[in-house]
Amino acid sequence: MRISTIFSAISASLALAGGALAADWQAVATAGGERVEIDKARIMRSGPGTTVAWTRLVLGRELKDGAGSYTSVVAMNRYECGAGEFATLRRIYMNGDVPVREEKISSPKTVSTSAGSLDGKLLAEACKLRTVGEAQATAEAAANAMGANQQQGKPGVMYADVRAAGEDAKSLAVPVAETAKPEPAAESKPQSAAETKIEVRPPSERPRFIGLPKVDKPQPPAEAEAKAAETKAAAKPMPAKEATPVANITRHERERQLATSGPRAAAPAKPAVKKAPIPQTVVKHHEVHWSYEGEGSPANWAKLKPEYGLCASGKRQSPIDIREGIRVDLEPIQFDYRPTMFRIVDNGHTIQVNVGEGSTMTVMGRSYQLLQFHFHRPSEERVNGKAFEMVIHLVHRDAEGRLAVIAVLLDKGIENQLIQTLWNHMPLEVDQDVTPSVAIDLNALLPENRAYYTYMGSLTTPPCSEDVLWMVFKQPMPVSAEQVGIFSRLYRNNARPIQPSNNRLVKENR
Repeated sequence: MRISTIFSAISASLALAGGALAADWQAVATAGGERVEIDKARIMRSGPGTTVAWTRLVLGRELKDGAGSYTSVVAMNRYECGAGEFATLRRIYMNGDVPVREEKISSPKTVSTSAGSLDGKLLAEACKLRTVGEAQATAEAAANAMGANQQQGKPGVMYADVRAAGEDAKSLAVPVAETAKPEPAAESKPQSAAETKIEVRPPSERPRFIGLPKVDKPQPPAEAEAKAAETKAAAKPMPAKEATPVANITRHERERQLATSGPRAAAPAKPAVKKAPIPQTVVKHHEVHWSYEGEGSPANWAKLKPEYGLCASGKRQSPIDIREGIRVDLEPIQFDYRPTMFRIVDNGHTIQVNVGEGSTMTVMGRSYQLLQFHFHRPSEERVNGKAFEMVIHLVHRDAEGRLAVIAVLLDKGIENQLIQTLWNHMPLEVDQDVTPSVAIDLNALLPENRAYYTYMGSLTTPPCSEDVLWMVFKQPMPVSAEQVGIFSRLYRNNARPIQPSNNRLVKENR
């Protein structure tokens, strides 16, 4: 039996467009001259216990069907992690980098996996918790469900077998890696592509884990009564022989601590004493994520983690109020931006757009590749004290790892067509990414007049790393009031305050 494919989501029209794909294929398994790969950067959590992943089966030979010959198959699959099932939703047959044909599956076939099998390994890789924050969020959701009646998650449609044209009907199953499958924290109903629609949620309805205070969820009557009794009991004085009460900690807080830090070992018993217990101050330990408000606000970034120290101690921090620049003949920035496919994600701090390889800019004898661009509101940069509605930061990196950021200021005017394309495909949830089947022309981000300011600065988000080359275009680009309003519903203010210039040299075109 050959390796079956549970594939990653390259939309067929995306491939047929021939645009640059922002994919990073990594081998998972090989068998019989075939190789299965997965793009770990594009594994998406589409819901509790449900994952969409992109994979590719490299056949190692050329097969033929009615549409032509192909050497690999790329597909989009959805996984029910708890149920151990999968279904293939779409396939694209490729000959090298050239798409041959697309196969949309109207009735995906659900396939169960077994532990240790190739498709079971692929399921494990697709369902793996990849970050500490994601693992903590899952653990916390499970802790919050303790004591409540748990419902069995309904299995969703996951995998379908792949059949090679011109060969007998053998299922081609794709493997993945070796991790335990996470159990879904709550019932989740998979959503089909047809049911998906673009919707902008107000901040109050969007789940964000960026240091905002947590609010207890409504509880069933039985659990509410138990919690009330628990609170009442905690308020009563305890006999001298009993352990000192842990005051001011609700059940929700204890469960959160257990979920994020693990259970504490009981303290060894102490000899009985006649003295009354001494009241103890309870110190709550919790991780604060950086943000733009509250405990995680910019004023506290350096206190959150040791590696964020430069946010307070750095001498070349960004953004700055650009003024009193030296007017000289700056060399033009040479852009080689190409139409590209893209992935758009709401990362909890901004809307970020990851682009395919091949778009570069050259300045001061160095060539930098564009990695991604993102938005801030209002503009983080000021020019002679003036702030703008928004700003786009285009982040580049050269072969030696040095960063260069180009800032495109946005001011209210006519509708920006490229931004509207991005907003049309904006993710519905935080940490969800979307890969549309359309390409964008990055040159549409750049103003006609390319005069600019330049100075040395830093990242404007933690860890605030310095030695970043900044270039800020003088001419703003237009953005409509409606487009600003859409972004404002997600991020009312995601701009770092102005930092001291510390007599830095700023140059500008004369």
